Formats: sequence, structure tokens, C-alpha cells
Amino acid sequence: MRIAVTGSIATDHLMTFPGRFTDQLLPDQLDQVSLSFLVDELEIRRGGIAANICFGMGSLGKGSILVGSVGDDFADYRSWLDRHGVDTASVHVSEIHHTARFLCTTDQDQNQIATFYAGAMSEARSIELGPVADRVGGLDLVVVSPNDPEAMLRHTEECRSRGIPFAGDPSQQLARMDGADVRRLIDGAAYLFTNEYEKALCEEKTGWPGKEILSRVGVRVTTLGAKGVVIDREGEEGLHVPAVSVENVVDPTGVGDAFRAGFLSATAWNLPLERAAQVGNAIAAHALEAAGPQEYTLSGRAFLDRFATTYGSDAADEVAPHLACPTP
Repeated sequence: MRIAVTGSIATDHLMTFPGRFTDQLLPDQLDQVSLSFLVDELEIRRGGIAANICFGMGSLGKGSILVGSVGDDFADYRSWLDRHGVDTASVHVSEIHHTARFLCTTDQDQNQIATFYAGAMSEARSIELGPVADRVGGLDLVVVSPNDPEAMLRHTEECRSRGIPFAGDPSQQLARMDGADVRRLIDGAAYLFTNEYEKALCEEKTGWPGKEILSRVGVRVTTLGAKGVVIDREGEEGLHVPAVSVENVVDPTGVGDAFRAGFLSATAWNLPLERAAQVGNAIAAHALEAAGPQEYTLSGRAFLDRFATTYGSDAADEVAPHLACPTP
């Protein structure tokens, strides 16, 4: 199963604030906020949603095709992704812009305030999926994750016109897109990924109630953080899959991307949806315990032991033959 992942490729600047953002926000002064947070740590990490998803899939041994736009400062990052099983040959390199930057501050309650500089990402709208499909012998699924908004719309429309199944993952871009564009992004998606808040925002912006959205997509996947994930399909009872327990929360950045990586990999292995969500939850737990979205490592044996503890030995046995990460 050939999966292309379109979306942002960025460098993350991750900072930690030892207090609580909510303690600094005055309810009667929210119309004129001017705050500065003195942070304790700064981590500069590889990131970007599409790159994070591809890294996670590669860590499981499932290759993917990364599609996005970067600056000429991408050489080291490209080498890293190549070494982790990611096909980067379809990444566009800008001649004038730097690779995108994500600046994020996390407080002690894991709340985040972030800013994103698009940079070269703005050129992703010029990328055609047809040549990507021709190069790799066809595409079985295209993930349309947060990116330049025009690129997201173009990729979605091209998937429809070429008959390529696509997964809608609008997440952070929901805030800046109007209802008409959100409808174009999700209508006809084979999979629709959101978190609980984004699920409600999709319904508000599109004007479509939950039942109508279910009638327009194949599978609706809603992540619930520590509560796990819910999978919905039209005419079927929703499926809730509990999360994998995490003892040491380090950094929530990229956890949703890690879930998608696991879910998509298991889908490519032709595992059922429940198992796909379980694999996604397991990778998300690893990401949550690392400082940065591509800093976790997977050991097949440790992964399966932890997987079996949460979901049972039968579930782990079903996943085991597909894993290509090291199993000491």
C-alpha cells in the first residue's frame, strides 16, 4: 500500500514554561493581552506534521512518500528522514524561502501557545500529485494534513479528480479556513482525523451535524488524549479504544502525528480499525515520553510487551508479524 503524506515540514523550537498560562490571563483583560513568558528550556527539533507522520511510519518499518515544500536548509533533515525509511524524492525545495518554523511554549499543565511561520510551505500549492503517483507506480492513499491552505485544497481536489482515496486531517488549519473550504477538505474523505475540539469545530464551520459528516466520509477518527480514540462509521456503533498508559509525560508536541503514523501503518497492513487505533495509541505514548516529535525510538520487543499489557497478547500477536523495528 503506497501512502503519500502531504503537509508541513518544519523545524520546531520547543520551550517550557514552569507555571500555568491560565494564572497569567485576566478574564477582564482578554481584549488587550500583552504577555511575556520566561521559559526554562529551549529544544530545537525536527518537525512538521507530514514529516512527523512519515517518521513514525518509517520507525514501524512502513515506508511512505513525503510531499511538501522546504528551503535549501533541508539537507541534514532530508538525510535524517531518508535513514528512517521516508521517501523524500517528491519534496519541493524553494529557491527563496527557509523551511517553515514552529515555535511552541508548553506550560506545566501541558497547555500550549504556538506560532507557525510558513516560509517555504507557501510553495506547496504548486506541487502536483500526478508526477508523484507516476514516479512510485501509483498511490493507494494520500493524507492531506495541515499545510498551506491552498495546497490542501489543491491536493484534495486532485485526489478526487484522479480517483485516489484521501485522508482529511485539517487540524490546525481549521481555525483560519472558512466553512466552504472545510467542506471541500473533508467531503468524500476515506478517513477524517480530528481531535475532540476539532471535531466540534468541523461541525460548526461546515454547518453539517455529526450524522451528515459521517455520511460524507468513510471513517471518522477522533482522538481524545488520555481517554483514547473513538472511531465512527455511518450506520455502525462507535468504537472506543482506550489509550496506552503513560507514566512520564515529557512533551505533547507531535503526539497526534504519531497516532496517525501508527493508525496508517496498521491500515496498510490490512489490520482492522480497532487494531489500527491501538497501534496508533501505542506510538502516541512513545512520542509523549520524548522531547520532540521525532525523538522517540521503537524496540519491537518492548513495543509488543507494552502493547500486550494494554490490549492483550492476542492483539500483540496479530501486530507482531508486521513490525520491522528492531526486536532484540
